[in-house]
Amino acid sequence: MAFSTPRILGFGRQTSLAEVARLAAAEMERTHGRPQKLRADGEGIIFEADRSRSDGALDMYVVRLKAEPALLESVRKLASKTPALGFDESAGEGQCELRCSGDPKTGESAPLAALSHLIALPEVWHVSVEDPSKVPLSVQGLFAEMREQRASDLHLYPGAPPVFRVDGKTLGDSKFERVTGGQILHLLKELAPTSHWEEFVAHKQCSFNYHQLGMAFSRVSAFMKSGVPHLTLRFLSEHIPSFEDLHIPRPQMEELGSLHHGLVIVAGMTGSGKSTTVASIVDWINSNKTLHVLTIEDPIEFVHRNKKSIISQRGVGEDVETFIDGVRAALRHDPDVISIGEMRDPDTIRAAIDAASTGHLVLTTFHSNTAAEVVNRIISFFEPVERDLVRLQLRDSLKCVICQRLLPKISGGRMPALEFLFNDSKLISDSIEKGQSAGIRIGMQQTISQSRIFEQSLHELVKAKIISLETAQAHATVPAILDQMRFGTYVPPTLDRMIQQSLE
Repeated sequence: MAFSTPRILGFGRQTSLAEVARLAAAEMERTHGRPQKLRADGEGIIFEADRSRSDGALDMYVVRLKAEPALLESVRKLASKTPALGFDESAGEGQCELRCSGDPKTGESAPLAALSHLIALPEVWHVSVEDPSKVPLSVQGLFAEMREQRASDLHLYPGAPPVFRVDGKTLGDSKFERVTGGQILHLLKELAPTSHWEEFVAHKQCSFNYHQLGMAFSRVSAFMKSGVPHLTLRFLSEHIPSFEDLHIPRPQMEELGSLHHGLVIVAGMTGSGKSTTVASIVDWINSNKTLHVLTIEDPIEFVHRNKKSIISQRGVGEDVETFIDGVRAALRHDPDVISIGEMRDPDTIRAAIDAASTGHLVLTTFHSNTAAEVVNRIISFFEPVERDLVRLQLRDSLKCVICQRLLPKISGGRMPALEFLFNDSKLISDSIEKGQSAGIRIGMQQTISQSRIFEQSLHELVKAKIISLETAQAHATVPAILDQMRFGTYVPPTLDRMIQQSLE
């Protein structure tokens, strides 16, 4: 088994090779997992340290020296008086090799200590490790544990047991052993399609979809960190959750799924469940309408089977080179609905708006903390000369923005707080055209609109004793509005207030 890429470590002036080995092993364990065998290369000296038993210390040493004649003579004398110190001078040219063993519990030994006292040990070492020969990680066992713990994600990195994300918190599991870099690479090579493994080797990162039959699909992401691999698996149920499963209101979602054209954006921060919400809308369309739904994803996450509709799922990198290529080509594939995994650049955003403006229903996700911010965040992707046109296109094509935040429930688990921006009033439409986030938010609070702000959702969840008041206050966009709703003093802002704000 090959050694890892060396790391340059400075330990200061040490007087014991055993101490250098201990410090090096402790540091390398943080990134590579507990090393079975370690190599340290310093000026004029190289040593390898191995374990005689897997649960013991580094206690078997091979030391190679390139020494001046005086030091070489001192080493010869030490070896002649110390039978436990093997000595080989066959390499010649002032080089020699020494072997000795230490205490399996501490790694220390008298011959090694005596040898260390003869040598001025370097302060800086180039350290590499060889992974222990362990049983490969069981992907089935990892998925079974994710399902049992109701984990959304699994993180694997060297030196730690598998880490599960449950209800938004990362939790280590002590019943698992620490994993090594070799185990992670072996698992990645086992899971990844050949093209993605080659991508990882060439570019140090990759992302792809994996299916563990009978358990779940998974979005697998791998990257290198400080020279070692890190692997993340997102748990995606084989069963696409319903609106009730997700605790999102069916009437509004069915209304959006029934649209014939327009742009529907599901917004939120990373890990807020945006892709799952889009998948549930696509599944409702698939179950209730006879349409052609085309999805462009990177990678494909939830896998849809044809029901009443035809579902064509295209993976970026597998079926099409880029999001923008997929969206542009989609218009030639006779779609009724286009689902874009994420709007992440101006070209994809422009193509999505164009598709929505030409008679298609476009579903997509976008990173934003509130619905009212989405318009200006989209506009910010474009050059100033283009922004007036994009605002005008959004005014005419944007149908709804759903923004969601996943919050911890009192009883355990998580519940979404939802904000809806419906483009269904003149105030909202005009504010979109002018790029006025404040006007959009004021319009969302008028009774003439179906829209609702986060504070309304939070207030209802607190009243139902689903989330705590402290949680609601921490996640409210404007905590004062939440307090007004609680005390019955909330009054929607007036248009006069908007006019005043526009003048300030």
